[in-house]
Amino acid sequence: MLPETWTILKLLKWTTAYFKSHHIEQPRAAAEILLAHTLGIGRVDLYVQFDRPLESHELEVFKRFIQRRIQREPVAYIVGKKAFWSMDLKVTPDVLIPRPETETLVEAALTIIPPELGSAPLKILDLGTGSGAIVLAMASERPVHRFYAVDRSEKALAVALDNARMLDLNKAITFLQGNWFDSVRELVHYFDVIVSNPPYISSHEYKALPPEIAQYEPREALDGGSDGLDAIRLIIKETARYIVPGGRLVFEIGYDQWAAVEKLIEGSGAYSEWAVIKDYSGHDRVVRTRTIVD
Repeated sequence: MLPETWTILKLLKWTTAYFKSHHIEQPRAAAEILLAHTLGIGRVDLYVQFDRPLESHELEVFKRFIQRRIQREPVAYIVGKKAFWSMDLKVTPDVLIPRPETETLVEAALTIIPPELGSAPLKILDLGTGSGAIVLAMASERPVHRFYAVDRSEKALAVALDNARMLDLNKAITFLQGNWFDSVRELVHYFDVIVSNPPYISSHEYKALPPEIAQYEPREALDGGSDGLDAIRLIIKETARYIVPGGRLVFEIGYDQWAAVEKLIEGSGAYSEWAVIKDYSGHDRVVRTRTIVD
């Protein structure tokens, strides 16, 4: 049991040690985020107010957060938000928690989406939008263009739409429910750019994921089938129908999948150029392609 009186600093030290004893990753950061959320202040403010004692009701809330984290529930789901591309996004167990490496995908897309308006706005499609992280980042940086976001999960789309409204970007993005291209079947050769962070973990690897991921995040956003390439195969095959000739496809892959993905791209006969981009950890992460111009 915790003593009756606890200051912010004492509580941070105790919680960090407690998390370490339970093998929780980044124990200090987790303690800071959860305590700041409990008190409704920023993490920096914890150290400005380090000698502030917590009231009993604050301690009760914080202890519940500690218990949830010990059960390996991700911090992002406990606090209900995750930072991505300088945005604080709402996240729930209905959506994948945005990863820092996915910002590499946004950066790659932005290099081919001009900030200025040309003869007409580009039409950009985000497949499997989840929380909306990718499409919201692109729309915030390139507001002159038209964005579309697809997800098969109604609950995920509700989270994405909440995020769009919170960021005042809901009028810039059309949200559609459907599995991959199902909701845009009539839009043949319509999009200029298609982006996606598809599920790409193999079913075998999925079984070995940490409990924070396997027990809490949506499996359909992670499991890419026996070799992890089911969704990627579909996207590579189907994109040529929905994208303009010379359009660009940009998507995320696993760190060890580039050789297999390159074979799929080459074998499709639909692309004239392709390359892989490394993330900040030096891993192959994003594939950028161009469809053949007739």
